[in-house]
This record gives sequence, C-alpha cells and structure tokens, in this order.
Amino acid sequence: MVSGEYAGFVVRRARIDAGLSGAALARRVAISASYLSQIEHNNRVLTPQLRSRIAETLGIDGQQLTVEPEGRTAAALVDSFAEHAELRALSVAEVRLVADQLPGVASALLSMAEGRRNDRERVTALEVRLGADREDQLGPPMPYEAVRDFFSVHANYFDALDVRAEELVGRLRIRPRDRYDQLRKHLSAQGIDVVEVPRSQIGGQRRFDPDAQVLRIAGELQPVQKAFQIVSQFALVTESDAIDRIVRTAPFADPVTTRLARIGLANYFAGAVLLPYGDFLTAARRARYDIEALAEEFDVGFETACHRLNTLQRPGDSGIPFAFVRVDRAGNISKRQSATPFHFSRTGGTCPLWTVYDAFSRPGQVLRQIAEMPDDRAYLWIARTVSSGSAGFRSARKTFAVGLGCDLSYASQTVYSTGLDLEDRAFRTQIGMGCKVCERPACPQRAFPFAGRTLQVDENRGQLFPYMHESGDDIHDSGDIHESGDE
Repeated sequence: MVSGEYAGFVVRRARIDAGLSGAALARRVAISASYLSQIEHNNRVLTPQLRSRIAETLGIDGQQLTVEPEGRTAAALVDSFAEHAELRALSVAEVRLVADQLPGVASALLSMAEGRRNDRERVTALEVRLGADREDQLGPPMPYEAVRDFFSVHANYFDALDVRAEELVGRLRIRPRDRYDQLRKHLSAQGIDVVEVPRSQIGGQRRFDPDAQVLRIAGELQPVQKAFQIVSQFALVTESDAIDRIVRTAPFADPVTTRLARIGLANYFAGAVLLPYGDFLTAARRARYDIEALAEEFDVGFETACHRLNTLQRPGDSGIPFAFVRVDRAGNISKRQSATPFHFSRTGGTCPLWTVYDAFSRPGQVLRQIAEMPDDRAYLWIARTVSSGSAGFRSARKTFAVGLGCDLSYASQTVYSTGLDLEDRAFRTQIGMGCKVCERPACPQRAFPFAGRTLQVDENRGQLFPYMHESGDDIHDSGDIHESGDE
C-alpha cells in the first residue's frame, strides 16, 4: 500500500500561491500533469517523497503541504454534526470534501455549531439559577476550554515567547541540572527573593507577594519543578506586555478566562526556558524523538518532554507535529493539545481501544500503537503512566497516562517505529473519536450506538446491531439498551 495522505486542497493552494500552472509544477517535479491533477482532486494520495519534491520546488517547508487544518476542521464538523439529525446521515467523505474545497463554508458551519452550543449552555446555566432539576445540565462554559481552544488555534506555538525564552537561556547560560540555582540567583538580582516553605503554608506550589517582592515555593517540589515555578512567576512580571499582546488577539468574554490564558502563556514561557527550542529540537532529531532519552538529557519528567514535543511548530524549523493527551483511570482528559488532524471528541467520551488506557495495566512501560481513525488516517501513538505526590504508605499520589501521537507518515522519523511494519494494515487498531460520533458498527467495545444510526434486534441471537438507517421498519433506540439485559 502506498503511504501518504489526500492533500489536494493544500497542494493546489500552494501551487497557485507560487504562480505556477499545474503543467509547470508537474514538469518541475518530474511527474505527469494528469498525475498532479489526480492528487489535487484527491484521487491519489500525496506520498512523503513527492511532498518533499513539491515543497523544494515551491521553496516552502514540507509541513505546509500537510492537511492538518482541513483535517482538524473535518473532524470537528463530524463531531458537531452528531448533534443534528439532518446532518448525521452525511458520510465522512462528504464532510471532508466540504472542509477541503469550501473552507469558508466549513468555518461558518463550525461557528454556527459553536454558537448553538453556547446558547444551549447559557440556557442550562439559567435553569440552574432558577432551580430546575435536570440530570443532563452542563453548567456554564468552562474557561479552561476556551483557553485550550485558543492554544489549538495557534498550533500550540507562540513565537514571541519562545524567542524571548531562548534569549534568556543564552544570556544566563542556563544548564539543565543547575537551572534552579541559576534562576533563583537571577530573580534575586531582580530584587525578588525566593523562599522555600512547606506546601501547606501557601496552599499550592507557589505564592508571590508583590509588595514584599517575595516568591514562596513549596519545598516538597523537585528542583526542576521549582525552576518551572520561578520562571512562570518571572514571566508574569517581566513578560507581561508580550503575554498581553497575545491575549488581546483572543475574544475572551470574561476576566477569569483572560487570567487563565495569561497563566497558560506564562507556563508556556517557563517550559520554553526549561527546554529551549533550538537545543531541544536538535536533541529530539538526534535521539529520533526518544522521549525517555530526552527527559534524561534535559533533566525533566516524561510528561514535560511530551508536552514540549507537542509545541515544536516554529515556521521553517518545525519538529514532528504531535498530538498530546493526559487521561486518568476514569477516562477524564485533563490535558489535550494537537498539532495534527487528530481530533478529541467533545461528545461521548474517548475510545476504549486507544492505547493510552492500556498504559494503566502496565505502569511505567512505554506502549506503542498504530491507530487508524474512521477516515482511514493512521497515527503512531506512544503512551506511558506518570505518577506524582509525596512518598509514604498513606500519602496521596496522582497517576495519569500520557500519550503522544503523530501521523503515520512521520513515524519512521521516531525510534518508536523500530520493528513495526508501518504499511501492513493488519497491525492497525481501529479506533474512533468516541462512540457517539464513531461510524464503526462492528466495534466490540461500543458503549452505545452511534448517534446517526438506528438499532436492529436479532431475537434469535439476543444481540443488538447498530447500522445505517435504511427503512421505516427499524427499531429506534429510545434509551440505554445493553446486550446483557441489565437495566
């Protein structure tokens, strides 16, 4: 099978921007005009080798010829269409065509869906205030969701902060294993004293007294965690103008969301100081993105290394586009960021076949999975558990599984592809965004049927089979029906 992706829209757009005809571009990259036409009309995939040749001919970075924006848009449309009976019958191919060929229409549809969702949540919030008793109330919109979407729009990369972080690292000559003492001395030179105190005295990881110019940090933290807290607070003081300029580009509706965005950008700056862009990307390429090796070299945790790999999207010098996620045993997603078309559903939870959930059964081990989405796009996912908290028999500890995934076309650049047959579809695990929006009717792990299908009951076998609506004789699901017969 030929590896590649359907990228007709982005190829055609890049060619037109370069002022070339289809025949001229085909001639320069040594393919026939008809072959290029088939690629631009999504009748053939764009292979990684041809992508490189076209990018070199057009004088652009190969990352610009991927379908990340359109892929994310198509996945978001599928997700939002699950809430509309009139739109659920559309196939993934039809939705993808809209995202590829009519990006303006796709953007308008998503804006309408977002508006409808916000209206519904405002009504729900009003019902709460009026004392309505409903089990399905969602409450008011969460500020952290708005901030997460804001980071996603920026591909999890903020050039101004990254550049300033590199300048600080170079000026102070920060070394990974000495960074805490170096940063502490730097703050002292700025007139801010850093004092270590028990966490119980400050009720968190840090507390800054602007009047006394004292930063109190929980003494229980590891040196790298203390360094992170120092830089994060330092950013809120010294990088405030740069942070405000970025925040002003977002239409946040309330001060709480604005403050949360500022904290998120300060944390971004701190991560960029601990893992400076150029040094970290060079090391990542050298180590073939070996997360544990990078964590050891830069003296950070596994999760921190994963998080930074997800942000290496500098134009002209980008790393592999990754999706990053952190989940707990109950399936709650506490962190999710994506520089890929991989889409995290807002509806119906996530897929139980996803390897991030297998990580809990094998703590501390790095697991690999080639996962294929319903649109046939495949990803290489890496997952491992991470734990934190105080030591001791009765001490509370937190355990999560973190996952890092990239499009299969980039998998060969990583150490995790070693020994895997990337072309054999038999080794792929078919997953979806979540049961309510996943179109796989034969999945053995379905929690409930796809919202766009009806159910048929086979009385002889006592099983339920979700399938696409075909006639008026189907039995429609009016509640939660389980094969076991449990209520």
